[in-house]
Amino acid sequence: MINTRFTLLCTLTLIMGTRLNNEFAYHTKPGPLPTPTAGTATAALAEQNLLRAMELADSAFAHYFTGDGMAMARFYNPYIEVRSEEKGSVWMYTAAIEATNAILHALQAYEAHGGPHLYEIHTKRYRDQLARLYDNLAYYRGTFELTSFTQTREWSVYGVHRAAMKGSAQVAGKENVYDDQQWLVRELLHSYKLTSEPRYLEEAEYLTEYVLDGWDSTLDAAGNVHGGIPWGPGYTTKHACSNGPFISPLVWLHEQYARSDEEIDHRYIAPDGSRKTVSIKKRDYYLTFAESVYAWQKAHLLRPDGVYDDFMGGCRDCKIRYEMVDGVRYRAHTPLHDQVGPPYSYNTGSILSGAVDLYRVTGKPEYLDDMKQLSNDSFSYFAKKSKQRTGYYEFATTGFNNWFNGVLLRAYLETYPLYRSVDQYIQPFQQNLDYGYTRFLHRGILPPDLLGGWSDDRQVEGMFAFTFAAEYALLSEYALEKQ
Repeated sequence: MINTRFTLLCTLTLIMGTRLNNEFAYHTKPGPLPTPTAGTATAALAEQNLLRAMELADSAFAHYFTGDGMAMARFYNPYIEVRSEEKGSVWMYTAAIEATNAILHALQAYEAHGGPHLYEIHTKRYRDQLARLYDNLAYYRGTFELTSFTQTREWSVYGVHRAAMKGSAQVAGKENVYDDQQWLVRELLHSYKLTSEPRYLEEAEYLTEYVLDGWDSTLDAAGNVHGGIPWGPGYTTKHACSNGPFISPLVWLHEQYARSDEEIDHRYIAPDGSRKTVSIKKRDYYLTFAESVYAWQKAHLLRPDGVYDDFMGGCRDCKIRYEMVDGVRYRAHTPLHDQVGPPYSYNTGSILSGAVDLYRVTGKPEYLDDMKQLSNDSFSYFAKKSKQRTGYYEFATTGFNNWFNGVLLRAYLETYPLYRSVDQYIQPFQQNLDYGYTRFLHRGILPPDLLGGWSDDRQVEGMFAFTFAAEYALLSEYALEKQ
């Protein structure tokens, strides 16, 4: 049973904290923490993690978001209290949705394990926040016409950059990318599971249809599908980030329709090059694509050291090609010859999550084998013994690596029920977050380098602030599971 006295104390502390815009509270200094007995240590850790997740998320909403349209600044400096004029991309905005989903899920888990107070107090405000995030996602939405491998059609999708008005974003060509849609699909499906709100499932399926329209369904000389999803409709290179993240959502959609006979149109290319359409059951459609995407990425981007490279390139002439078939114009295949690095932790993490989900629904032993091997190889590659703090492991923090590492953590947590050895790979994330929180937290914001602290440039990416909140929420659930 959760320590309800401590829960109430910390909840009141959160509620009474200084309020900024968006009606979210934050602490300048961390509140008191419990001194748990051995029998309650895991439960107390779960509670502590959840409280910190909410504190960090609330601070991030207060510091990075402004106005009724919830415009998200890309950077914030907590020392001079200035947010950047530059707005976050749709990918960065999605990190706020991810953190909100993670907290809502952790609140549900907390209640299920006998601690209802936090759930009762905080669930409604995070659900309301989730709805506002999706309502204002429309500032990134726009409409364009796309000629793909199997059809020409108008689509309304999400562009990289925020527009001044809802629905007016630039989305044609390189202005939108498939991986941005995929991360949104993942979160939309999480939100649907949490709220049962139909619009989240509908939007997830629409964006899934759009992304699968980008699947290279052209055939090679032997009649096999080339496969792979380019980075976006304006690109020819095929990236790990535009394939791996899509595997799990496709599995979840398969599960959504596992007991349904509902059908969907499947477009494909016949051996003579003609484009065909057939209706098949959604449950089969989504699972077949999940396995196909997994197989393509494993065949083309897995390295000898067991992690995944960044993309397939080497197209020489990388312009998008078209072909005429029966008087109709279609996108044509672009040959790719080079496997290009470097590896990033999220590219390995996303396909690790895919292996977990595929094993769960198919029971195929190769996915279990991949899951175990990939867990071990990924930690060996991405985690290094810290030169800053003895006894710690550290992960790269340059560029966008903090968010990338969060994807890998999620994969380890999903792997844990099937492969308990990943516990040793999960603990460094808990240790690093706690080290940064207790030593470097400033106005509710953590530095990008959790072990090294603040650098001279104290600007923090908004998506990192939300990543740390999401990680704490995920680790709260993990502690409950271990209990």
